Amino acid sequence: MGSVRRASAWLGLVDDNGGEGYYDEEYADYGENSGRAETWVTDPRVRVATESAQEQGRRIATVTPDGFRDARGIGELFREGVPVIVNLTGMESADAKRVVDFAAGLTFGLRGSIERVATRVFLLTPADYSVLNADDRRGGDGFFNQN
Repeated sequence: MGSVRRASAWLGLVDDNGGEGYYDEEYADYGENSGRAETWVTDPRVRVATESAQEQGRRIATVTPDGFRDARGIGELFREGVPVIVNLTGMESADAKRVVDFAAGLTFGLRGSIERVATRVFLLTPADYSVLNADDRRGGDGFFNQN
């Protein structure tokens, strides 16, 4: 069970059934794959890319919290070394400020960084990541700088 799933179960947002299926037994498929637990995906390349990203540690989480109670899920992802994009556009101002304060303390405590990406959208990156700014990469003498 993933950390987001555990956090959701802890908050009571989903049923904690130990990673069992999400459907009733009467609708279960008892075909030739009945012994294996596979995730169903429309494109098999998606599953391969997901497994490869998890093995290589190349994951980025996107979290859109509803309130301050979702801050724990953000913290758990960040402690695992996963960069987190926090979208606070749907929150009230007071709760959004509390989440930003929590995220700032989290990144300071774990020697990461926090950067505003857009209005009320923040990127939390662990210490071993660096964020490249497109403006810094462009030279002043580039193609588009034609005075």
